[in-house]
Amino acid sequence: MSCRGCMMRTRISDLFGIEYPVLLSGMSWISVPAMVAAVSNAGGLGILATGPMNTEQTRKAIREIRSLTDKPFGANATLFFPGAKENAAVLLEEKVPVINFALGKGDWIVKRAHEYGGKVIATVAMHEHALRAEAFGTDALIVTGHEAAAHGEAVTSLVLVPSIVDTVKIPVIAAGGFADGRGLAAALALGAEGIAMGTRFMVTRESPLHERYKGLALEKGVYDTLYSDRFDGLPSRVMKTKAAYRQLRKGLDLPGALVSSADIAKNLNLPHFRMLRETLAQGWKKAKALAYTANSFKMVAAATIDGDEERGILPAGQVTGLIRDVPGVAELVKRIVGEAEAVNERVCLMMHKKG
Repeated sequence: MSCRGCMMRTRISDLFGIEYPVLLSGMSWISVPAMVAAVSNAGGLGILATGPMNTEQTRKAIREIRSLTDKPFGANATLFFPGAKENAAVLLEEKVPVINFALGKGDWIVKRAHEYGGKVIATVAMHEHALRAEAFGTDALIVTGHEAAAHGEAVTSLVLVPSIVDTVKIPVIAAGGFADGRGLAAALALGAEGIAMGTRFMVTRESPLHERYKGLALEKGVYDTLYSDRFDGLPSRVMKTKAAYRQLRKGLDLPGALVSSADIAKNLNLPHFRMLRETLAQGWKKAKALAYTANSFKMVAAATIDGDEERGILPAGQVTGLIRDVPGVAELVKRIVGEAEAVNERVCLMMHKKG
């Protein structure tokens, strides 16, 4: 018997109209229009990262994606960040096919996206957030395990994914720990209906990540990440480097955060004083987290854009230790799907083997 080719149609591929249930995570300075289009053209779903952009830049990026692909694509809005709500409004105005929100309540995004036939994904790492997102009509969830780059919580994907799959009725996309076809097959076995990859897609030919950090990613092992809330104010995972260790020891630099926040406000076309006032009004805990975030923007940009090992800090998942080459995006997607089908075939044969 053969099970080959029977596993790639899932609710996620049908929901978004894509060939393969493989998504590009929205990574600041990495998930740019060319990268988004490359993943969508390869049969997956590219997701634009809007975090560092103002509304004008976001609108321009969406239109650039549309000039590069006629395939479905998405864009994210990390509602915790300054300017994110304004960017989300642009995504709605531009009728982006798939909107991915995180770190905030996106019920208003769901309502307006559904009015034009758009789909919405919520990124979650906890059951309560998954249930809340499902309750106000979110179409799917990205469930992020502890292994992930940036913001995973304390529970690993192997446990978190099936646990949330058992809790909700909407389809789940697994994130955190996925880099190859074995991971895709495993995610589907856990009840997920697709995977989202950041770190693996980050190390491809089309990725704008600086070549120095692509090289570092190939050198690192599965133990070579650090996890702390001292990088951007929320529990997050980054590549283990001397700069990351320094930040771990240093903690919050308030004077630096004030300077960085002024730069962010300028880029977002927001009055700096107003941004500071609104941040402080949310209480010290959130204000402290946002102060870390302000500093992290410069550090992440220094790594991704400049390749600066002295100042740069790169969000990276534990799957860095599984990456051994720098393929093209289309080659990678094809490889992952082929590997997953081979794993599925092998497991099917094992399950039906007569003793």
